[in-house]
Amino acid sequence: MVRRGPPAKGHAARKRPAGKFAGKAPNHRTGIPEGAPSALPTLVQLRDFLRTAPGRVGKTEIARHFGLSSDQRPALRELLRGLQDSGQATPVGRKGIAAPERLPDMLPVEVVGTDPDGDPIARPLQWDRDRGPPPVIFMQREAKGQAALAPGERVLARLKFIGGNKYEGRTFKRIARDTPARILGVFEEGRIIPTDRRQRADWRVVELNGAKPGDIVLAEPMPSHHSLGPRPARIIEVLGRMGEARSVSLICIHAHGIPDIFPAEAVQEAEDAKGVTKRGREDLRDIPLVTIDGEDARDFDDAVWAEPDPEGWRCLVAIADVAHYVKPDSALDREAWARGNSVYFPDRVVPMLPEALSNGWCSLRPDEPRGCLFVEMRFDRAGRKTAHRFGRGIMRSAARLTYEQVQAAKDGGTVPEGVPADLLGHLYGAFEALLADRARRGTLELDVPERRVLLDETGKVQAVVPRARLDSHRLIEEFMVAANVCAAEELERLSQPCMYRIHDRPSDAKLEGLRQFLESLGLKLPARDRIHPRDFGGILAAVKDKPEDRLVNEAVLRGQSQAEYSPDNIGHFGLALARYAHFTSPIRRYADLLVHRALIAGLALGKNGLAPAEAARFPDTAEHITQTERRAAMAERDAIDRYLAAFMATRVGEVFEARISGVTRFGLFVTVQENGASGIVPLATLPDDRWQLDEAGHAMSGRNTGLTFSLGQAVEVRLSEAVPRTGGMVFSLMQGDPRGTSRGRPGAGSSPRAKSSGKGSRRR
Repeated sequence: MVRRGPPAKGHAARKRPAGKFAGKAPNHRTGIPEGAPSALPTLVQLRDFLRTAPGRVGKTEIARHFGLSSDQRPALRELLRGLQDSGQATPVGRKGIAAPERLPDMLPVEVVGTDPDGDPIARPLQWDRDRGPPPVIFMQREAKGQAALAPGERVLARLKFIGGNKYEGRTFKRIARDTPARILGVFEEGRIIPTDRRQRADWRVVELNGAKPGDIVLAEPMPSHHSLGPRPARIIEVLGRMGEARSVSLICIHAHGIPDIFPAEAVQEAEDAKGVTKRGREDLRDIPLVTIDGEDARDFDDAVWAEPDPEGWRCLVAIADVAHYVKPDSALDREAWARGNSVYFPDRVVPMLPEALSNGWCSLRPDEPRGCLFVEMRFDRAGRKTAHRFGRGIMRSAARLTYEQVQAAKDGGTVPEGVPADLLGHLYGAFEALLADRARRGTLELDVPERRVLLDETGKVQAVVPRARLDSHRLIEEFMVAANVCAAEELERLSQPCMYRIHDRPSDAKLEGLRQFLESLGLKLPARDRIHPRDFGGILAAVKDKPEDRLVNEAVLRGQSQAEYSPDNIGHFGLALARYAHFTSPIRRYADLLVHRALIAGLALGKNGLAPAEAARFPDTAEHITQTERRAAMAERDAIDRYLAAFMATRVGEVFEARISGVTRFGLFVTVQENGASGIVPLATLPDDRWQLDEAGHAMSGRNTGLTFSLGQAVEVRLSEAVPRTGGMVFSLMQGDPRGTSRGRPGAGSSPRAKSSGKGSRRR
């Protein structure tokens, strides 16, 4: 791996001058005694200095850094002019320069999304894709009284370089943006109604291009001399029809800019692929490895096997050999890099690799020989790893199992056909040992159920239910975690570059906010200088099976840092692991493919190992695939929200048990207990009162009614509106509503934190 060194140190290694400067203290930057003349820096030293400088620099800063005298300023000026003429430095402002890849101190940016805390993330407004992935700009929150930045907004921002390809930004001035670059919406009665709930305006269609009412369309704005009424636009593409199967995922794919069409060259490379031979591979075909996945899984890239040995357990995890087919810098590789990962919707998958590979040669189908990378691991009876080894093999899956089949067999049912009678027992035995080691480490065990959307054959939502969480799921997770740890350890042993999966401890700011929230519920985090995952375990155990269980789990989740990819290791906080890398899903994650290539190169396992040029790009690649992963997560959540809105649209007017999940100055957010549907209770729909927001206490109180609504409070809500096109839902609270039924009478659904002064009261 190519690493950039520390800031240029000028001529620190040069022999100290004697004479009148003897005995003088050396400059801490250059190593030269104060006052001693220095030679002009080389171009390489100047470039290194610019790369490590926090922003733009001028001749004064450069001269001071290298210990230059005023007599050397003209020569330095010529050097800097040559540096700029050759494109190795960029002028910034009147007299400053910066490294060519460094952004200036002030730049127009566009907000492209938000992090889990709702803080905006931006990109440079103009960026040449040939320069690689755009820098990530974490925008500071707007000043009090200013509207928050929303995706699509443009501002002139002051930037501060914070390392890597990241900047902090602060709004200097908002840039008026009359029209978006493109419009995604539904064509109805001569107009386009945007699918983004943040876009309030409709658009008047002046060019149909074959669109019909009800079509989901992409359009672009047209010039207009009129400021009143809907603005003109022309439709450039018809994507599908609103309400049809797959329409929701179509909207999400285009709204989030997810590539969904493979270049012809990449498809051809995939279709030209052939099976592997035994040559140069370890033969695992006699070992009854099995795949265990969900019922709706479309690809099978990992297989497992275990048996007891005198010391404990011997386990195998075999992973599809994607590196055999996706060669570095091929059309397949470039497209996989651009996508970063597969994206999963309730009705389809947008795969990282074409179907000929993802569902073909890289899918470990039963009774078909497949190439694989494998890790053999040995654990003692307490689950501590005693040894591991990696290899490149050829295998044959004995069976394609589902989590439900494996769980049923464990609970006393019949063993599925093709599976040795004792294999599942051995897998569970090894799993119990690994669980013991997990408990000893003290990992973060959150209980935040995933939602599963059930569709019928026409694509209509039948139900939205929590995704089952079985021991068979946990079994596979433990095997995969163990294999991932081995991959990171092996690459460190080999001194090979590693694309780590890192997870930092919670920031001090998030911890403080979480402490305040937990204390409002009578819960207390241990006061430690260094928080440990097990510190959250006591909190979660204290609320298990209580009304606030889900709320606290979600609050603890929001209080965590986001996991990301990086060539520099800081460990994985949530798993309580010193080193961790993704190795087990190269069909759907580009990071895993890089780890495979590094193992192939380090262990001399054959062709298509990691190349030095690819290793040198690891920092940029890490930034890119972290962002594509977050883009996928936002698109998947967006799809579930829209499917939920479509499902709830048939139940407008019904009353639901809910909890307050957010308290803001413009209203309350509530989450329905039945299916996780979330929406807003606008401030205007609350009982007539002077409402005061307590941001620290996450509560809103009415001065006259005495009503208080606080985070986590159990409430009853009536669904007022559900819009599948945008995924938005609007509710009204039954508490304080004189029209309420018996379910909305005073005290109904209240929690211990619901407070009332009794003055005019009708009373997460």
